[in-house]
Amino acid sequence: MAAPWVPPSSKLHITSLLMMLLMATTMMNNNVSGQATWCVARSDASNQALQTALDYACGSGADCFPLQANGLCFLPNTIQAHASYAFNSYYQRRGRAPGSCDFSGTATIAQSDPSYGSCVYPSSGSTAGGGNTPSTTPAFNNPNVPSPTTTTPIYGGGNTGGLTPGMNTPFPDNSRAASEATATWFLGLFSSLLILAICI
Repeated sequence: MAAPWVPPSSKLHITSLLMMLLMATTMMNNNVSGQATWCVARSDASNQALQTALDYACGSGADCFPLQANGLCFLPNTIQAHASYAFNSYYQRRGRAPGSCDFSGTATIAQSDPSYGSCVYPSSGSTAGGGNTPSTTPAFNNPNVPSPTTTTPIYGGGNTGGLTPGMNTPFPDNSRAASEATATWFLGLFSSLLILAICI
């Protein structure tokens, strides 16, 4: 069966539409994966929320040694600066995975490098020390934030099994990265189908 005849002007419009879709797909892919990003503390987060998130990050694989008193990122000695470094280390070590830069809403993605002086923020998993295996870095307590008066263990009590024994993570995946990737996939599929329709 022969394909129906399409006027040349219609083919031009379809080709133009196809080119725009392909350009949009390319731009979305570059925004999602081709650009260096960093995870930093939100300026409107409370000190207590940042401290809780900082303890979680340092206890779950972030490299917090540079935040110790003799570390390259100790100064400025603020909860905001320390949380930003720890959040970014955690985020990079997990390959910038969806949800790895949320920390109960206390973190955000930055497009510009937050490094300063001798304190260099990693921009990839390889420069963050690699792997997503939790390190032996102890939980970091900032002296500028009063500690709670309770004696509850920081990671919860008892071994409940699973990937984080004894810990109910307070950090849900509120990331939009997965939905953006899905949208990009569907846009690519639609573009491919459009190409096939034109060629047939």
